[in-house]
Amino acid sequence: MQPDLKYLITLTPEKALKYLKDKEYEFTWDWHDIWQDAHTRSFAVAKVMRNDILLDIREIVEKAMEEGLTFQQFKKELEPKLKNKGWWGKVAVGDDTGAEIVQLGSVWRLKTIYRTNIQTAYMAGRYKEQIDNVDNRPNWQYVAVMDRRTRPSHSMLNGRIFPYDDQFWDSFYPPNGWGCRCRVRALSDENIKKRDLGIDSSTGHLSEELKLVSKKTGELRPVAVYTDPLTEHKISPDVGWSYNPGKVKDWRQNI
Repeated sequence: MQPDLKYLITLTPEKALKYLKDKEYEFTWDWHDIWQDAHTRSFAVAKVMRNDILLDIREIVEKAMEEGLTFQQFKKELEPKLKNKGWWGKVAVGDDTGAEIVQLGSVWRLKTIYRTNIQTAYMAGRYKEQIDNVDNRPNWQYVAVMDRRTRPSHSMLNGRIFPYDDQFWDSFYPPNGWGCRCRVRALSDENIKKRDLGIDSSTGHLSEELKLVSKKTGELRPVAVYTDPLTEHKISPDVGWSYNPGKVKDWRQNI
């Protein structure tokens, strides 16, 4: 795994892999066509409109998770397949009214596919494991990587502790954006007492705001907002990430 994902190696992968394998295929042109928690039920890659190409991508994503492939190994296996099928580079798409240049496959897109699918699946599996252990560790702490690449909004959440059933986790359980490396640490009441840690509550501090989804269409959609009661700073996930990947009733019941 890449360095940023090393901690995921310590997790039991079965639940994460089941989360990924239980998804149905869906075609979408723009990433926001499948909105937020619908991604927990759908495997889709923006601008992949052919079943064979989507199957190829999913096959290698699942292999990456099962075998612990690094991004370079993932790229080495998938890139030739996509190039052979013509899903690579920039192409002109349009009709009689005009055409636009769109980006299909690229190294950057492969990295996004790799990181997003693995991170989201592992966080869904981690959520299930933590839910199963709430009798022992009912206090959940938000943990950001805290380096120069960490988003300011994620840095502001680092170290915050909320009860496992606080509504905060419905919208802020990681990942909270493209390339998000945050995670959640479960703590016992003894941990809280021994370290003299405080527990927050999101009651009265959660809301929604409309934010821009598409510059092309001007479409606005709601995004969760947590207002820090001390600083009054407003903190939000990235647009389209205001959901908990593991909190899907029908998926959890089947595990």
